[in-house]
Amino acid sequence: MKIGDKVRFLNDVGGGIVKSFQGKNIALVEDENGFDIPVSTSELLIVDVDNYNTRPQRKVEKTSPEEPEKSKTQSTEAIFEEKPLEVKGGDILNVSLAFVPNDIKTINSTSFDAYLINDSNYYFYYTYLSGENNSWKVRAQGLVAPNMKAWMESFMQSGLNEIERIAIQLIAFKKDRPFELRPSMDVRLHIDTVKFYKMHCFNDSDFFEKPALIYDVVKDDVPYRSIKLTADDLQREMMLKKSIDEMQPVYIAKRDRKDELLTVDLHINELLDSTSGMSNGEILNYQLDKFREVMEQYKSKREKKIIFIHGKGEGVLRKAILDELKKKYKNCIWQDASFQEYGFGATEVTIR
Repeated sequence: MKIGDKVRFLNDVGGGIVKSFQGKNIALVEDENGFDIPVSTSELLIVDVDNYNTRPQRKVEKTSPEEPEKSKTQSTEAIFEEKPLEVKGGDILNVSLAFVPNDIKTINSTSFDAYLINDSNYYFYYTYLSGENNSWKVRAQGLVAPNMKAWMESFMQSGLNEIERIAIQLIAFKKDRPFELRPSMDVRLHIDTVKFYKMHCFNDSDFFEKPALIYDVVKDDVPYRSIKLTADDLQREMMLKKSIDEMQPVYIAKRDRKDELLTVDLHINELLDSTSGMSNGEILNYQLDKFREVMEQYKSKREKKIIFIHGKGEGVLRKAILDELKKKYKNCIWQDASFQEYGFGATEVTIR
């Protein structure tokens, strides 16, 4: 047992994380409420070790190093795999790719570790590849146990060009118990290597003590699907978007009151399919860009009323919107939208 291990109480309900030790036999365990509880180590059961480089254990026979010339039947040591930890809701597949800088304070010179996070009750055989044109290279392969993470490689910023295109292939299964058969998965990711030079792109998570840049590979049973466009495809998409923009306004949730009232939902999940890899600051800027886009479209339409749904939260987005209104749209008036319809989470703007 060591600091950082997740433990359960044998003689009581609950458990926590080992924070420190008092003497040889007493551990201070931080419970879910943040309290440090002294408990005898004999009354604790380890359920998850704090180890970045987790590798599934298997039964092996190891010849004693002092007697390498003797047969394998002599001095052997057996290592047995522990029963995998399963959690409630863990049969829904969630897998992520994480990049962790070894020293976030020296982001321009530090090395990075790549991990595969298995946040489910399934085992995964995985292959981790990088691609250039139509050629692919295996960077790591192996097995990751349920609710564990596996270290795959370390690299410096000089090697970033090699990981711009990543593929992860997965086969899910369970050991020694029946399970629902899952199809094999082949997920392609585009890694924005510019983020490796920006400290704010690495965020805290439940999986690491250090900040990490995390990409969804499988989210709630659905493999991530990237859009691959050629130059011709991109030009067609841009022309199509332009024609659609000219035909109708964007980001409009609904219209009512005889088309006088426009409702715009700025919740990020309404604007983007995924925010993987985005910092809180980048999300806020994206929401503000949509607010500005709508305001610029309607700023000349007098008496136009617009409801911006920003949510209550910590009030950061609401404050940013009010600051924009005060600085750039002084010809408008604003007030809290109907509490009965929107609670505290919306602002009504009237164009003057």
